[in-house]
Amino acid sequence: MKQLVCLLLGLTATIQLKSQDLYKTRDLTKEQMFSVNIEGPHYDKSGYLYVVNFGKDGTIGRINTKTGTGEVFVTLPDSSVGNGIHYNSKGQMFLPDFINHNILQVDPKTRKVSVYVHDDRFNQPNDLCINKKDQIYASDPNWKQSTGQIWRIDKGGKAVLLEPDMGTTNGIELSPDEKTLYVNESVQRKIWKFDVDKTGNLSNKKLFAEVPDFGFDGMKCDKAGNLYVARWGKGVIWVLSPAGKTIREIPLKGKQCSNLTFGGPDGKTVFVTLQDRKCVETFRVATPGKKY
Repeated sequence: MKQLVCLLLGLTATIQLKSQDLYKTRDLTKEQMFSVNIEGPHYDKSGYLYVVNFGKDGTIGRINTKTGTGEVFVTLPDSSVGNGIHYNSKGQMFLPDFINHNILQVDPKTRKVSVYVHDDRFNQPNDLCINKKDQIYASDPNWKQSTGQIWRIDKGGKAVLLEPDMGTTNGIELSPDEKTLYVNESVQRKIWKFDVDKTGNLSNKKLFAEVPDFGFDGMKCDKAGNLYVARWGKGVIWVLSPAGKTIREIPLKGKQCSNLTFGGPDGKTVFVTLQDRKCVETFRVATPGKKY
């Protein structure tokens, strides 16, 4: 009995210690490793984190998540500058190019960069999310006019304008069941949600959340459907339930958090890009990202 009690006490202490480590940030990389446009983190199963604008604008960096060291993985052509990085079901990398009105495609094996879709109607493609059918949803803000659009890019690079009359669209994310699309507006400080039908069209626009100060940037969902939102300027990751209720705020060292992603072997590590510190911070969570 005494041995059993000691075992249970030890197990309880271990669980408490692990829970105390949750939601506490630490630096993954050194400061000043990226340009001020650090963005678009994406973790792959080989243990690397891909982040745009490593060292200077126009690059994609590959970061070793064990050591925090990095290298240039790809330099984009034609003065392109990327934002959010995402992969489709075939393992191809896609990212918006806000300089040249493109969605770019990168083959991770050959590192060849090509234009997946160009459209003169694009403002400045900002962030992406990709569904299981490999349809891409893209936010497309016009920062000067504080307006924005939402696009769907179908297979083959066909651009379909879904919502032309938005505010300054920025972060964009699908729910785990892909029946809801979340889009935030940075200047207006609003998060909207849309119903998504089987063909990928949007309807039933509803206000999901709103704040009086600071801004919004990238967003990601966990497996339970909770939405993690980068609060640019406030320096926190805001976690909302599927009902739009605040679960918690996770404080960061930096204030200008631009985007985040889930990763690690169990999907319970969050990586956050910080524009003021030009580095990546990381913390552990209880629920893995939606793709795990």
